[in-house]
Amino acid sequence: MSVSGLVNAPERSAPAPARPERGKRVLDVTVAIALLVLTAPVLAVVAALVAVGLGRPVLFRQCRAGRHGLPFELVKFRTMRPMDARRGLVTDAERLTPLGRWLRATSLDELPTLWNVLRGDMSLVGPRPLLPEYLTRYSPTQARRHEVRPGVTGLAQVRGRNSLSWEDKLELDVTYVDTRNLRLDLAILGATVRTVLRREGISANGSATAPEFLGSPR
Repeated sequence: MSVSGLVNAPERSAPAPARPERGKRVLDVTVAIALLVLTAPVLAVVAALVAVGLGRPVLFRQCRAGRHGLPFELVKFRTMRPMDARRGLVTDAERLTPLGRWLRATSLDELPTLWNVLRGDMSLVGPRPLLPEYLTRYSPTQARRHEVRPGVTGLAQVRGRNSLSWEDKLELDVTYVDTRNLRLDLAILGATVRTVLRREGISANGSATAPEFLGSPR
């Protein structure tokens, strides 16, 4: 069944009951280990390209809000030049290099987040991890996205990715929380492969990065 079919099925219209997460965690660890092993040569090549093109460190580390809003350190490959105080204010578009743009378009910059999955900070599938300062800007309903571990990919990422508005993305995050199950996770993972290969919804209105979430009308 498709992602839409699993999300819209009548028996999934009510919030999912509390249940053991063992099956999901086993899937996370198994797939993350397999992908890290299989993509080890790719990781090495990308790390070398980033080191040459952007310098060290090759990894970008940032605090993000995880399950229950608890902070964790997200790791990705760097795609931007560092801030330069001598140049004054520089936009993200100016800091994003051609290499970084390509890494984002192919989602190769996300490969190190598999380490976050192994650590238990993240899951393969779930709402994307956002900045901690957004926690106070959510409506009570939007805040429910933090009832589960954040994901490397999620329902919003296969339904439009960064081409969606913040409100639409957060609504899909909560829909995932209420309808989540192993079949849906597998369907989202399959749809993610297609989305990445087609390079769909990479940016919002052609911008280099997603706009800041300022909050929704309450």
